[in-house]
Amino acid sequence: MSLPARVSNPMAPQTFAEAERFAKMLANTDLVPAAYRGKPEAILIAMQMGYEVGLNPMQAIQNIAVIGGRPAIWGDAMLALVLSHPACEYVRDGVEGDGDARHGWCEAKRRGSPAIRRTFSVADAKRAGLWGKSGPWQQYPDRMLQMRARGFALRDAFPDALRGLISQEEAQDIPPGPVIDVAAEPASAPPAPAKGVGPEADTRWPILAPDGTLHQIAPHRWYDAILRALIRLTTAEALHQWHDAMAPHLEVICAMGGYKEVERAREIIRERIRDLEQD
Repeated sequence: MSLPARVSNPMAPQTFAEAERFAKMLANTDLVPAAYRGKPEAILIAMQMGYEVGLNPMQAIQNIAVIGGRPAIWGDAMLALVLSHPACEYVRDGVEGDGDARHGWCEAKRRGSPAIRRTFSVADAKRAGLWGKSGPWQQYPDRMLQMRARGFALRDAFPDALRGLISQEEAQDIPPGPVIDVAAEPASAPPAPAKGVGPEADTRWPILAPDGTLHQIAPHRWYDAILRALIRLTTAEALHQWHDAMAPHLEVICAMGGYKEVERAREIIRERIRDLEQD
């Protein structure tokens, strides 16, 4: 687990093994949000995502939540990451209008590119079944309109800064689905390669559980499942065997459009093997 240039905290874990130990230690303390207590795998996922966008471990744990198996970030932390980006010229947002036309808006300007403006209205919220929903949509409707518009604008203008993170406010509104882990029911065979199928398509990617059973998992949860598998593989020999068995499935995922995710996984697998061989 290597750190990006923006993370320079000398106390931050520098390897997967250090991050794993740190996550297990934090999971048993009151220093983490209640949703992370007793869940070192979720802490590890949040820390890894934090490294990739430039957050130190404790910042990541406080600002990133794993919702439905997918990391998400609070809207204010999302704004902070974008404002610190060297190409950010400005970000402006607010709420205006009346009735169903009342809307949150956000405009983000990247140097050398036209400003991107996105809106989210009361009418949009009603169509999505959000307006009047119990919780923040009842308590702070203007804030939720603003956060939804902000998430859309910042992701479109600064995808390199956010690395696929969605706002936590948006993630909380996604209907819950089954939580799929590498311990779920196994599939009989990996899917056939299909050109042009990206990570967000309605498909499944193969992954082997540590016990060797094959599963199909939603693309946005696949990398998180890789991390959970690495935690459970505790010897270099076992990890080598698992990695060799995963090789043909990684090629399938590359053919399905998941090349970047596979390279990301291969890097952390190699690092985990080095850590185990040194122990």
